[in-house]
Amino acid sequence: MTKTFIPGLAVQTQNREIYKVSLRVQKGLLSVMDVKEDTIVLGQNEGNLTISSSSLEHLNELLSRVTYTSTIFHIKTEDLAYFSFENHEVIFPIEIRRQSVPNLYDPGKDINSQVTVLVKAFLRYKELNALIQSIRVNYPKIKMIVADDSLIPEMIVGENIEHYIMPPAQGWFAGRNLALSQVTTKYFLWVDDDFMFLNETRIERFVEIMEAVPELDVVGGEVERNQFAFKLNYKEGNSEEGGCISRVGGFYAPLPGFKGCFFVDGVVNYFMGRTDAVRKVGFDPFLKRDGHSEFFIDGLGELLVVTCQGLRIGHQKKTDTPDYGKYRHPPKADSENKLTHHYFKNHLKCINY
Repeated sequence: MTKTFIPGLAVQTQNREIYKVSLRVQKGLLSVMDVKEDTIVLGQNEGNLTISSSSLEHLNELLSRVTYTSTIFHIKTEDLAYFSFENHEVIFPIEIRRQSVPNLYDPGKDINSQVTVLVKAFLRYKELNALIQSIRVNYPKIKMIVADDSLIPEMIVGENIEHYIMPPAQGWFAGRNLALSQVTTKYFLWVDDDFMFLNETRIERFVEIMEAVPELDVVGGEVERNQFAFKLNYKEGNSEEGGCISRVGGFYAPLPGFKGCFFVDGVVNYFMGRTDAVRKVGFDPFLKRDGHSEFFIDGLGELLVVTCQGLRIGHQKKTDTPDYGKYRHPPKADSENKLTHHYFKNHLKCINY
């Protein structure tokens, strides 16, 4: 059972001999403590509670001490409370929620103990090794986790690198899940295997923003000069017909105190994530080759996302091999299967990218 106080109830009216209010709930019991002598309370520890008093001051004081005790066990549900006075009625929700424990991370002494760099690798070992070398210029000790589903894996040599070999061609999101599952730091930085750290690539700036605004879950940067920031417009459907979702470019409001940072729903594939928040959303392993926007669709309403100008990383020159191109650009049937999957999974009737 969960007991809680119901704050903010009060009545105002002209002077009279008696004042009477009623409260009614469905999933719990109501009670009031320290009843005054000039007050009558009916329905203590029941679902219907009536309070009468000749003193408006005493009545409002008692209303501030009304408690609700749930009679069901549920980790997250709600009840509706009906409050009535004379011809007026107010309905408000009561949240019934199991208490959760904090999930704390060691704040660490430096960037190496705060952030892990994650990479999903597939066939492009030349680019991957160039990325690793560029990271080591300014971050010689930072931990990197590489999830690799290449057809014929090669060894990746380097200090503080965890290289996880997957079954061949399991896909981008399966690799993301594997890499994320091994993170022990508060934050992770996601980079593609053909990115390149520049002199101005500074992980510390991401951390500074996320530490200053603890509500943030994802902070996106720029790949070259591309932020690929977007909003997701979602129109909910009914039980019989699904809704519609569309991706449009642009920003919401600016992030207060940080010039060049704006709230969005999705960002480019170079971002820092709060580890525990992103784990709760996860990456759908059904999506093997194409699914960047779909991660942010799954996170809509769950992840608070911003994009920031100036947090830049480079992109290596494109050198697709025939094998890589075959997997990177799947047949039309794969795209159709992806849409079918999301029509069902997200209860949609239309998706517009």
